[in-house]
Amino acid sequence: MSLTYSSYLKLDELLSLQEPISEGKAHDEMLFIIVHQTYELWFKEVLHELDFLQTLMEKCELPKAQLSLKRSIAILKVFIAHMDVLETMLPLHFLSFRDHLGTASGFQSAQFRELEFIMGFKRREVIRALPEGAAARDRVERRYRSPTLWDAFLRCLARSGYDIPQAALDRDVTQPVAPSSEVQKVLLRLYSGEDALAYFCELLLDFDEGFQEWRYRHVKMVERMIGGRSGTGGSAGAEYLRGTLFKPSFPDLWAIRTEFKHDDRT
Repeated sequence: MSLTYSSYLKLDELLSLQEPISEGKAHDEMLFIIVHQTYELWFKEVLHELDFLQTLMEKCELPKAQLSLKRSIAILKVFIAHMDVLETMLPLHFLSFRDHLGTASGFQSAQFRELEFIMGFKRREVIRALPEGAAARDRVERRYRSPTLWDAFLRCLARSGYDIPQAALDRDVTQPVAPSSEVQKVLLRLYSGEDALAYFCELLLDFDEGFQEWRYRHVKMVERMIGGRSGTGGSAGAEYLRGTLFKPSFPDLWAIRTEFKHDDRT
């Protein structure tokens, strides 16, 4: 049998995966399922891009890495657009099926944890939400022990002759990325003389800002739907999510903003 559009994309299998479980099959449950399944597909693609990006940065192939980074930034805009779709659902319509979700929670998304970890937002405790022995938990564990995007970028700068402090290169990668005044001095010199590298830094900042914007939209969507209620699965809901806001993945790139000085460069 020849390859077809349907067989290539496995549409029969894909379109059979949306199975509402609420009594009476609440109308908006289908939307809720499709949006979250779509998020997981986009998480898969972003992780695919960021792994490629990290490999390219390790090799200092930044022109090629720039294309992957731009794609990841564009996907973040899609993340945010999904919130617009979810917010067409009235809170009462969400409550019509919410109790049927039981202990299921977005807190258990292994791919989202992988995305957080590669961005540098690492917390050992979130891994415990995933079943022991599960392949997904093993993937998250590996991400926890692996270098972040920022680590790869600093190593690229060091190989390019920039005086990145050894402490930043040898840091404990299981810890969140912390700002470094010494790294910031290097970045300020870079911005003064390397337009291509400065542009790449700005793309990293675009990605960081987009990720933070999506987190904010997620918090506001949850507040619209459940207010101050606890989240499914026993999480603290919007209260917990608010604690994740405004935590940059690349804090040094944000910190140097106050140090820029005008210099007649065009």
